[in-house]
Amino acid sequence: MNKNYSVLFLLGLFLAGCSELEQVPQSTATRSAVFSNTGGLDLYVNSFYEGTNTGVLPNGNDIIRSDEMADFAARTQVPDFLRDGAYGPRQSTGWDWRPLRNINFFIANCTDPAIPVDTRRHYLGLARFFRAWFYFDKVKRFGDVPWIGQPMGIDDPALYNGRDPRAVVMDSVLADLDYATQNIKTTTDNSRSLITRSVAYGFKSRVCLFEGTFRKYRTSYNLGSTADKWLTEAVNAADKVMKEGGFSLNEAGGNDRSYRQLFISNTPVTNEIMLSAVADPTLSVYNDANWWWTSATYGARVSLIRTFVNTYLNIDGTPFTDKPGYQTLTFMDEVKGRDKRLQQTIRMGNYTRTNGGAVEAAPPVFSYTYTGYMPIKWSLDDTYYDGGTRNINSISLMRYAEILLNYAEAKTELGTLTNDDWAKTVGALRKRAGITAGLTTKPTVADAYLKANYFPNVSDPALLEVRRERGIELVLEGFRFSDIIRWNRGPLMEQTWNGFYVPALDKPLDLNEDGKNDVVFYKVKPATQLPGVTYINVAETVNGNSNPQRLKNDTSGELTWLNNITRKWDDKFYLYPIPENDRLVNPKLGQNPGW
Repeated sequence: MNKNYSVLFLLGLFLAGCSELEQVPQSTATRSAVFSNTGGLDLYVNSFYEGTNTGVLPNGNDIIRSDEMADFAARTQVPDFLRDGAYGPRQSTGWDWRPLRNINFFIANCTDPAIPVDTRRHYLGLARFFRAWFYFDKVKRFGDVPWIGQPMGIDDPALYNGRDPRAVVMDSVLADLDYATQNIKTTTDNSRSLITRSVAYGFKSRVCLFEGTFRKYRTSYNLGSTADKWLTEAVNAADKVMKEGGFSLNEAGGNDRSYRQLFISNTPVTNEIMLSAVADPTLSVYNDANWWWTSATYGARVSLIRTFVNTYLNIDGTPFTDKPGYQTLTFMDEVKGRDKRLQQTIRMGNYTRTNGGAVEAAPPVFSYTYTGYMPIKWSLDDTYYDGGTRNINSISLMRYAEILLNYAEAKTELGTLTNDDWAKTVGALRKRAGITAGLTTKPTVADAYLKANYFPNVSDPALLEVRRERGIELVLEGFRFSDIIRWNRGPLMEQTWNGFYVPALDKPLDLNEDGKNDVVFYKVKPATQLPGVTYINVAETVNGNSNPQRLKNDTSGELTWLNNITRKWDDKFYLYPIPENDRLVNPKLGQNPGW
């Protein structure tokens, strides 16, 4: 905080001029210089966006990593959070309140009558938006947290109060969002890097959908009677964006490209992207998406699992899992004729990359993927970007597709989703993905695969499909674990880490059907190997140790990875533990159940 205020003080010196500083005490000059003119207010508000001690928004790297712990993600290691005894209060993080004091200081001091009232309300709306974002993150992670609505000194006894109930905190979050949506004056921002009124409404729809479904399905909190209020707020907020925001789904480039363009474009695709962590090579603002998503050692080697890939529909709108024999289709066959988002999310088919100017076929690489379903959603197609923090693609923090899904899900939960609602939300998203049927009327038959593998307690066909759509459209964008929490479906984190079907040992597979074999699975490595082919050992043991990479039926079947390490969901995982050091400082914080 001292660093931040020092920056603001220096800016204040520049804005106020030397003559004023000769006449008033330093602290007074600092506050006046910042809060008496819009230039000072702008500079202060900029500190809320992103920064080590004061920023609230995630940066690009936060987003591209954010789904590494999800039910659809196999990775190098089982997350400690899900391993018995590996995670607890000593390892817990996230109890950082420095950004909040920065925001509250601004709110308490943005009172100078030299600034017109509506202008001050605009800046206060921005501050309260960021406070709502800050608290929403805290409540999702820890549940009950202290509500602090004013800046506190280091000797303020209120710093050592206990936590406030979730309902109290979330009511305050909603009040902040209501103020923000009513008072933020900015309606357009072509850079997609600033908070606008539409972004505030979009975030409100995100928050209210989360809280409404959390209260509906997490019945132990006894807040179910208020769930519909929050769901209605989600509908109304999303509706505001849909009617007044001026956004649309990106369809440039056709259904083979329009989806992925959103994630690899240097500048945000402004018709759909609402808020972005914008890359700027001139300011050395990059991300490391390629390094993370292509390295055998740097990232978590996140790969999608087959159970999830099976949820992608056929291009004719029918469930892939209704196809006879789908369980034993090879990778080359199962990815054909599917929702076009699949080929824009993983390496498959005719996917290519540029290497030193040459365009090369790029099938899944088993030095990275464990399942065969290797993501490409965030990574650029030029290998130049693979080593280090070099990526120049801007990373979406909010886009119009999410708002459509928030609207559809909240209306479905309320029992008010119409065919028209379906057509302009899920139908529109599927149309963009090349799907040809089921776009104008909501479904009437519950999908058996989704019920068996994901949502056994859901009988509403429309709700099942809305959840399917949300998983596919927003995959790897950081929503999945939060969705699992609010749906009360923690046991999904026990999903088998399975990969594509391998018909036999020692059989070369040409994964992209370009005439060149790519991978062989073996138990005894042949004395002579084919050039350019990766050989994967699936024997029971390797060097006397249990082999984490196996075939389900030993000599054939789905690939499996790390299923020799137990992942057991415990209901305590719905919340993170309060960090031990913070409880030592303030024992009144208590601890979350089970920790």
